Amino acid sequence: MNSQAEAEMQQTHDATTTMHFIDGRWQPSASGKVVHTYSPSTGARLAAIAEGDRIDAQAAIAAARRGFKSLARLTRWERARLCFRIADEVERRSDELSRVLAMEQGKPLEAEARGEVAAAATGFREAGELIKWMEGEFIPVETPGKRVISYRQARGVYAVITPWNFPINIPVEYLAPCLAAGNAVVWVPAPTTSLCAAMLMECIAAADLPNGAVNLVFGPGAVVGDEIVADPGTDGIGFTGSARTGGLIAQRGAGKPMLLELGGNGPVVVLDDADLDRAAEAAAFGSFFNAGQVCAASGRILVTERSYDALSEKIAAIAGKVRLGDPLDPSTTMGPLNNAMVATKVDEHVADGLARGAELLVGGNRSPELGSELFYKPTVLGRVPVEALLNSAETFGPVAPIVVCSDEADLLATANAASHGLAASVFTRDLGRAFAFGENLTAGLVNINSASCYWELHLPFGGAAGKQSGIGRLGGKHSLREVTDIKTITFDIS
Repeated sequence: MNSQAEAEMQQTHDATTTMHFIDGRWQPSASGKVVHTYSPSTGARLAAIAEGDRIDAQAAIAAARRGFKSLARLTRWERARLCFRIADEVERRSDELSRVLAMEQGKPLEAEARGEVAAAATGFREAGELIKWMEGEFIPVETPGKRVISYRQARGVYAVITPWNFPINIPVEYLAPCLAAGNAVVWVPAPTTSLCAAMLMECIAAADLPNGAVNLVFGPGAVVGDEIVADPGTDGIGFTGSARTGGLIAQRGAGKPMLLELGGNGPVVVLDDADLDRAAEAAAFGSFFNAGQVCAASGRILVTERSYDALSEKIAAIAGKVRLGDPLDPSTTMGPLNNAMVATKVDEHVADGLARGAELLVGGNRSPELGSELFYKPTVLGRVPVEALLNSAETFGPVAPIVVCSDEADLLATANAASHGLAASVFTRDLGRAFAFGENLTAGLVNINSASCYWELHLPFGGAAGKQSGIGRLGGKHSLREVTDIKTITFDIS
């Protein structure tokens, strides 16, 4: 493990506590409490972080209400320039951001962390460009002497709560459109990646925003997150996380506009005529990218008996080539899981699958000899029963569960049976067949002949109706629409 880099970071950040950013200033917690963030790959302490409470959250909301008034006076072009300045700062500090992301979250520096930071800069640039051209309407009406226009305007203050699996990129998916549209933000990040959040906030602060435009409060979600969601001082909610927490947020914030991106258990459907090499590569990538800690991961791989042996052999061979290790090592292709809770869940799901008769093809246990208990071997399980947790729930770990179905109708029924409906993929050489199958999948995103986790920042992303994968759509102009209201004005010119 790269203990020298972690020791240097600890020395740098332990000298002072990383504080909240409220009303344009770095501030300690009202309680004076401090927690620490740790490396998942070594267990080493990385930084001291202020632990906020409801008082800190309330101060941030008050600051955001004042900040919104300042933002509202700026033109779209001025807000766009703020977004561009943030993007410039993210790019200027990309090396530092990438290294901290690798050490605190656990994803490989070269294979994944640098790409996430680059995407964050792109997110701010896209929001800045798109807001300049968001159009309204001139609406014809029946009444003589009347003229009607409509346009989109900011809502006010957004409560934003973000997870630890993409602690740089996912916050940008909310912060960039909110800021570009003119909404002030109170942001609560996941505690285990607090240092990543602080460094991104430094980039935002460097753009010289109006005080209170973006406020960062650390602390437990059940306290500071609950406060910003339920407080009448916030006007909208953005959240990425589990379906259970999303349900609680929906209750506490009832009546407010919500953009919720929740869990997934994406089916990878391999039809009998598929290119099995291509399907295996994509399914394995979706299972092991970010150690499987992706809402659009290959949650379950569905195949008929005709293709099972060949496909399972190919996926197992790819899993055997994954390089598990130190996130800072350039040769590493998969790092550790981020925290003990998710590691325990992976253990439970794998054990449940094996107890129900699944075949262990590769992996199936942890690799503590690599430096911590959070290293989990890339795992492939074959013939996973449909009643297993691996098929019905979100595992969020580096596991590729292969489920055998009887025919194409059974593939579709099994794919649609799960409670989640976020992302899916279908593999076939017949595009007509693919389109028909994709239309019948209850998923917000269906990728044909590519990994279930394929997505780009400007594409609409969110769950299907009737499933537990969220409300609304992230991505480009779709995010801007979600965080704005339509204002209609009529004129009597008679």
